[in-house]
Amino acid sequence: MVKHRLILPALAILPLVAAAANLPRKSPELAINLQDGKQVLLSQYKGKVVAVCFILTTCPHCQMTIGFLTKAQKDFGPRGLQVLASAIEEGAPMHLAGFIQQFNTTFPVGSNDPMTAVEWMQHPLMLIPHMPLLAFVDRQGNIRAQFEGDDEKFFNDQQEQNLRNQIEALLKEGAPAKKTTATKGGAPKKQS
Repeated sequence: MVKHRLILPALAILPLVAAAANLPRKSPELAINLQDGKQVLLSQYKGKVVAVCFILTTCPHCQMTIGFLTKAQKDFGPRGLQVLASAIEEGAPMHLAGFIQQFNTTFPVGSNDPMTAVEWMQHPLMLIPHMPLLAFVDRQGNIRAQFEGDDEKFFNDQQEQNLRNQIEALLKEGAPAKKTTATKGGAPKKQS
C-alpha cells in the first residue's frame, strides 16, 4: 500500500515533465536586457524571421552556435533575418562585453534570468534545459521551430546547414509581396 501512495503522485507529475512545447504557437513578448541598460523587444522585429538563442557565455556548444548565427545574420540579414541572443547564466551581464567582443556578434546580445527563457520556450519546469536553446519565429510572430542543445537531429555535425535550412525555409515562406503600380498601358509594374 505504501508503494502505491508514492507511485500515484509521481504518475500525476509525469505529464508535466513530458509536456513538449506547442508548435507552432504565437510568440509571447520577449524583452532582452542589453548592456547599456536598454531592452530589445522581439516585437520590434515583426515582419522579419527571428532566430532567438538562449546561451551560457562559457558553453562551447553555445559559442559554436553563436558563430553560426553570426554568419547567418551576415548572409541572410539583407533578406529579413534578425538574430537575438540572451545569456541566462548567473552573472551574465558581467560577461557580455567580453563575449560580444570575442565572438564579434553582429546582432543584439543581452541577458535574461533563466526562468524567462524556460517559460518563453515552454520548456518543462521539472527538467534542466540543455544549452543552447534555439527558436525560430516567422514573419507573423509565430514560433515555428525550436531546438534544445541535446537534439541530435539538429545539433550535429550538420548544425550550421540545419540552421541555414531552417532560416531559408522561413524566409521563402513569408516573403512580403512586392508592390505593383499601374503603368500607362494599364499593366502592373513591379517595384523593388
